[in-house]
Amino acid sequence: MKYQTICICICILFSVHCVAQTQDSQYKKRVLETAEIDFLSSYYTQDGDNAAVSGGIGTEELTDATATVVISIPLNADDVLTIDAGISAYTSASSSNVDPFDGSGVANAFVASSGASGADVWSNITGVYSHSSDDRNTLWSGKVSISAEYDYFSFGVGGSFTKLFNEKNTELSISANAYLDSWSIISPAELRAPGSGDDDDDFDINNFTITGNTNYAPNFVALPTDKRNSYSLGFGFSQILSKKLQGSLALDFVSQNGLLSTPFQRVYFSDIEDSFIEDFHLAEDIERLPDTRFKVAVGGRLNYYINEVVTVRSFYRYYFDDWGITSHTASIEIPIKLGDKFTIYPSYRYYQQTAADYFQPYNQHLSTAQFYTSDFDLSTYSSNQFGFGISYTDILTKLKLWKIGLKSIDLKVYQYDRDTSFSSTIITTGFKFNLD
Repeated sequence: MKYQTICICICILFSVHCVAQTQDSQYKKRVLETAEIDFLSSYYTQDGDNAAVSGGIGTEELTDATATVVISIPLNADDVLTIDAGISAYTSASSSNVDPFDGSGVANAFVASSGASGADVWSNITGVYSHSSDDRNTLWSGKVSISAEYDYFSFGVGGSFTKLFNEKNTELSISANAYLDSWSIISPAELRAPGSGDDDDDFDINNFTITGNTNYAPNFVALPTDKRNSYSLGFGFSQILSKKLQGSLALDFVSQNGLLSTPFQRVYFSDIEDSFIEDFHLAEDIERLPDTRFKVAVGGRLNYYINEVVTVRSFYRYYFDDWGITSHTASIEIPIKLGDKFTIYPSYRYYQQTAADYFQPYNQHLSTAQFYTSDFDLSTYSSNQFGFGISYTDILTKLKLWKIGLKSIDLKVYQYDRDTSFSSTIITTGFKFNLD
């Protein structure tokens, strides 16, 4: 009897040890095998003749250069921390005309001044923490972001939750974000009290000769707040429909309140006689818009795998808001593989929108209106964007520098044109590395 008891105990201990060994030896694939670093950059240039700073006329010339670093760090098999830090520097002939009377030349809406508003630097840092369940069917994430420039500061928080079903063929997601922003209110130079400007040499209207209506006396009232809050809620649904076809739907809601006008964008009235300094039309007021806005967007994607060389990616979105804007966006991209490492990406995007209820072009508003803007971003227009990209991918990361392996290189160029006078070009590059 004693012998049998000893044998049973030995068998139990052996079984427990085997189970423990089996559990310990089970391999769970990591969400991210090694740390990754992305170096991203872009160069953007635009031009046009409908600057909002000068009330719907004037140069829209602007250039912007951006550099971004994204570092993704696997904390363990399930958790990833991503840090996204970027800086953007721009020069703008349009925004320089917040103060066009700098004395370096004749003030004109189509000529840049040398004021301090003509250049700025924007910086941002975002941290995202994501966690995946053991079966990789559940994913949640949280993020915090901070961004700032000369006259603007933003703090944001957000999160998302994703669930996969049906052997990962079906995906449902929900996301929410909140951004709390504040402005430094900068009005057009002629509407400021002397000594309150943003330039080294403050503008004093008494030092200039006014032509046209010499009795220039705008009834200017400062904006009531420098705060703007934005809240968004998004829902997503994705479904693998067949071996070659995948579709997704998205529904997004955005609610904003606070300062939704841009403080330095001028407005001119058709029922008030014009006043000028040199060749520049003096502001009769600034852009004034409601302090609330609600936006809704619904869209879908359909991706079709033709063969191992060609894939078609299509997208459509319908948008509307309570300012009277409705829009349609349609795009197509056709990745074409050129061997194992190279892929090219020709693309096309069409966009069309109606005007906001408060938009009128230069000098066509009435002073009796409550809200008004001459920002052509809120006008009726349509646009076309043509793009081309090329990507190099080294799955095995054979090319290494010390312990850093190059995973991919991307280069894309986009040309954008509106049926107004506006056009822009953007060139983007990206380098992805992993760390052994």
